[in-house]
Amino acid sequence: MKPHHKLAETKTPNGGHLTLHEHDGTYCIRLDGIDLMHSHTSASEVLLGEIAADQFSSAARNAILISGLGLGYTLKGALGKAGPNATFDVVELMPEIVAWNREHMRGLNGALLDHPRVNVLVRDVLQVIAKAKPDHYSAILLDIDNGPTAMVKETNQGLYDRGGLQRIWRALEPGGKAAIWSAREDLAFEKRFSASGFTVERVGAKLYPTAKRSTYTIYVGTKNEPPSFRG
Repeated sequence: MKPHHKLAETKTPNGGHLTLHEHDGTYCIRLDGIDLMHSHTSASEVLLGEIAADQFSSAARNAILISGLGLGYTLKGALGKAGPNATFDVVELMPEIVAWNREHMRGLNGALLDHPRVNVLVRDVLQVIAKAKPDHYSAILLDIDNGPTAMVKETNQGLYDRGGLQRIWRALEPGGKAAIWSAREDLAFEKRFSASGFTVERVGAKLYPTAKRSTYTIYVGTKNEPPSFRG
């Protein structure tokens, strides 16, 4: 049996222990010893990248925000679907995750960070979205922590409260899409999402392509004029 190798480790803003492991060509990031993401079960991350970008025509010039980076599968999915004129802001809070992709996982998806249409921002996505010009992005794809229930950084919950969702609304162009990965169905979040000016669709996501059942949920919101939000 081939051994498991711990390649790198760091601390999260909440003080958790984040580690990167490799085993027989697969990679895993663990939080306090529990698998957070694994290259063998990446179908939901790829789907997140594909699901919003699939709407764009090949000729369109679209700006797409992706956060967080993880193992790079959401970026891979979006790059494969969005067409040759789309540009990507990949926002990752932790510089170590960016370094791990470039150094240890370059042969996985890390090389995509050097794609000419990819701009890597080591920043808090809350700040990036808040400072974005109105109607700037065609799509905002979020795979942060465990979804609306934060694990790595408690303040990430500010992405998913009413104020955070309204900031996402401002940053999207009319008809733009916000796609949000969640470890489980969250009816309270879905209701809040809908009340913030979005038509919301709930999409089941599998662990791997041949799985018979969906394990995760992706919430896809299309920007509309919100009844209770102006300016």
